[in-house]
Parts: sequence; structure tokens; C-alpha cells
Amino acid sequence: MSEQPELPADVALMWGLRDVTRRGPKPSLAAEDIVRAAIELADAEGLAAVSMARVAERLGNSTMALYRHVKNKDELLVLMSDAALERPEPLPEGADWRTGLTFWTAGVLAAVRKHRWYSHLPISGPPAGPNNLAWLDSALGALKDTGLSEETKLGVVMGLMTYVQGEIRLSMELAAGAADNPDAFSRYGATLARVVDPRQLPALAEVVAAGVFDEVVPFDEADEADFDFGLQLFLDGLAGFIDRTCQPDAG
Repeated sequence: MSEQPELPADVALMWGLRDVTRRGPKPSLAAEDIVRAAIELADAEGLAAVSMARVAERLGNSTMALYRHVKNKDELLVLMSDAALERPEPLPEGADWRTGLTFWTAGVLAAVRKHRWYSHLPISGPPAGPNNLAWLDSALGALKDTGLSEETKLGVVMGLMTYVQGEIRLSMELAAGAADNPDAFSRYGATLARVVDPRQLPALAEVVAAGVFDEVVPFDEADEADFDFGLQLFLDGLAGFIDRTCQPDAG
């Protein structure tokens, strides 16, 4: 029988499987304390403020004390990416796949919006922590009665994750930009009207002429409307795909 490969260090730590046996008195600091302090620091000052030294300062410990539990900042960010997500709520009893994925998506939005820095975390590998995998399992569970293959279910969920994460990051960055430079947004329609030549950019010129960019909508309202519009397009496309590939031929 082949030997099982060793778990990556960060995965073992997230699942409580890293060997931390040491001689002497029980340490007063644990990895969970470090991650919790790092999340609190990011919530208060943004992700750029997170460093091993700042987290140690927040905990009243030396930086070296942290390295006994967390190898470096990169590992800390991986741990934060899992710990910051609360476990998903159970899907509604008896919900169809569309209701289930809509519910799941709302839960992802609520979880990520509690930590506005979350969408700026570097992606260093596939999800492997207990919380992230719980969200993945929940979304896959919403598709259990669709007739889709397991590989296709995973592809659907990964596509939906890409949409959700992309929209969250874009909306947050645009909102920050609007706060820093509101004139660039309030004058956007007028700016385009001056520079968009219908002979060179005919399709965009029609949108500009229709006044689509004239009204400045508060970002919170625009975010919700735009996000829901894109989500419904995704789900409509998935519905058509399921009908084409999973339904028995008529007649």
C-alpha cells in the first residue's frame, strides 16, 4: 500500500492536524488567536496593515512567538481566508437548484461583505480549509437533483464563484474610486459624449446617446441591481443548459 502524501502545512493547521507537540508548559498563544487578531486588524485598517509584527503587537507578544505557530505572512493570509468565512446556513428544505444557488449566493455576499478586505486576498491555491470546503459542498448540494455529472456540477459552482468574487471586488473598488474622485463618475456620461465617435465606436455611441450613463445611481443601489441582473443571466443560462443536457428527449 502506497504511503499517504503529507498534508501541506497550512492545510494541516486549518484542520487542526499539524503536530504542535512541545515540551514544557502549555503555550499561552494558539494559531486561532493569531488568525483572529489578524482578521480584527484587517477589519479595522485594511489588508495592507496586516503583518506578523502588527499582529504580534496587537496580541502583546513578540513576533517570534507568532512564528512558533504560523510560518509566515503568506500562511497567515491563507488561514485568514478560511477563518473569516462563517459556515454556510443549510439550504432551504426542498428547494430546487435555482432557489438553492440563489440562497447560497446571498450567503456568500453577506459573509464576504463583513470583511471588505476579503476580495483582495491573494489566491495561492484551490480551497482546502474547512469553511471554504463547507461552502463548496453547499453549492454542489444545491445541484444534486439536476442530473448533471459531478464534473459539470463542479464547473458550474466554480463559474458562479468566479462571478460572485469578481462582482464583489469590482463593486468595492469602484465604490472606493467614487469616494476618492466623485467627479470622474458624475461626469462620466458627459465625458463619453465628447470622446466617443459613432464612426469608430458605433455600439458604445448608441448606449451613450440613450443616456445610460447620464444618471449617477448610488453605488449600493447600483451594486444590488447589477449583481442580481448578472446572477439571473447566469442562472438562466444554467437552466437552458440543464434542459438541453439532462432532460429526456421529447417523443
